[in-house]
Order: sequence, then C-alpha cells, then structure tokens
Amino acid sequence: MSLDLDSRQRAMLDEMGVRVWWPTPPVAVPQANLAATPAQIVALLPEAGAMPVSATTPLAAAPIEGVGSLDWSTLAQTVAACVACKLSLGRRAVVFPAAGAPGPADWMVIGEPPDDNEERLGQPFAGQAGQLLDNMLKAVGVHRRSSEGDATPASALAYVSNCVKCRPAVARNPEPQELSACENYLQREVALVQPKVILALGRFAAQTLLQGSQPDVAGIPLGKLRGTVYRYQGIPVIVSYHPVYLLRTPQDKARAWADLCLARSALAPA
Repeated sequence: MSLDLDSRQRAMLDEMGVRVWWPTPPVAVPQANLAATPAQIVALLPEAGAMPVSATTPLAAAPIEGVGSLDWSTLAQTVAACVACKLSLGRRAVVFPAAGAPGPADWMVIGEPPDDNEERLGQPFAGQAGQLLDNMLKAVGVHRRSSEGDATPASALAYVSNCVKCRPAVARNPEPQELSACENYLQREVALVQPKVILALGRFAAQTLLQGSQPDVAGIPLGKLRGTVYRYQGIPVIVSYHPVYLLRTPQDKARAWADLCLARSALAPA
C-alpha cells in the first residue's frame, strides 16, 4: 500500500514531526551500460545515505547574495522562487507586494508572518485586519499604495509588507534563522521604498527590525517596546500592535492611535 500525498501534505507531516518513509525511486541504467562491470554500475548509484531532493525541499538557510542590487521586478521573482529556509515547505504562495514595481513612499508598514487570508490573496494586511489598518492610516492622512494606482495623491503613501514572506504548512512562530533569511529581502524593500518612517506592527516585525540595535528584543514584551523612536538603517521605527490583535483587543486601539501620532511626529526629513 502507498500513501498518495501531495507536496503540501508531506510538508505538513514534516512540520508536525511525523516522519514517513518514502521509497527511493529505482535508478535507471542507460542501455549502453547494461554490459558494464559491477564497479561501473555502482558508480551510477546514489551515495550511501543520500536522499532524493524534491522541488519543494528547501535549501539550508544561507546568505542570499546579490539582493542589495535587485530592482523591484527581479526582487519579486527572487522572493517567489526562494527556498532559503523551512518556511517555503508546503507554501501555497509567497506574500509579497512588489510585483507592480511601487515607487518611494513616506511610510513603510511591516507586519507579522502571513496568515491564511494573506497567503490566499498574495498580499499583506488582507481581510478585516487590512481594512482596520487602512482606516488607521487614513486617520493620520496616509493611504496604502495600490498596484492599481494611487487614488488620493494629496495624502502620504504607505508601502506595506511582512517580516517574512511565507506561511508554513502548519501554523507556528518563525524561527530566528527564518527571520534573518527574510530580512535580506526586507532590507532591499527599505532601500527601494526610501520611507521617512517605519511602523513595525507585532512582535516578530519588531524583533526583525530591532534585533541589530536591541540584542534582547526577543525577550521584551511588545507593550514595553512602544513609545520609543528606534532606528533601522537610519530611519525612525515605531513599534505598535498588529491590527489582528486590535480586532481581538479593541481597548488597546487608543494606544495604537498614540503610536500613529508618534510615528507622524518622527517622520524623517525628506
């Protein structure tokens, strides 16, 4: 009996720690080698202990070279094909907004790892959380940059993204090396967007942006990170609550409003 599982189901089993034995496919010996000696045939076989690598098996997390020189289009293609960490296992789609080659924006909003809605739509801050974010930004005279065009040119623009670009097959928190792998892309986004202020919404967004200047940031509650102007590549960074959290805890919306006002006052000069 065989298990007929697709790549996502296999990835889910792997994420849950369930190890399934997959038979090694037979090695085809070319017709010209049928009369080869035993030593020649052995040379054609896989090395002992070697496992076949499928198209969905990610590479070990390694430095991603050349990202700092990519334009928007090439950056989007690189992110879509990335297998630099385990987050790519079983993903349905990457969540990355750069396909439309957006230009500079005054605000950059960095959110948490993608949820199901974001992965399904391929866009950060989707669904009710996205609507709440849009309303929050509108209240301070900012609107999200759209791939269809900017309908309100008189207001400031916001570019939105996530601290990591993939949702794992089984929901879990990202590991430190996964945050680090995706930060290469985030750094390039910041360089291309040239924001005057960055809004980090959520624990992992804050950890990604502040780990260089705050080594113990992973152990600091989000609430204690609020109210301070940090720096990322010289750009002011304000930490606040993610809209998903605010939907569950509406009493903290007043604190989020104070964070937005702090971000507006911290705008870097042009």
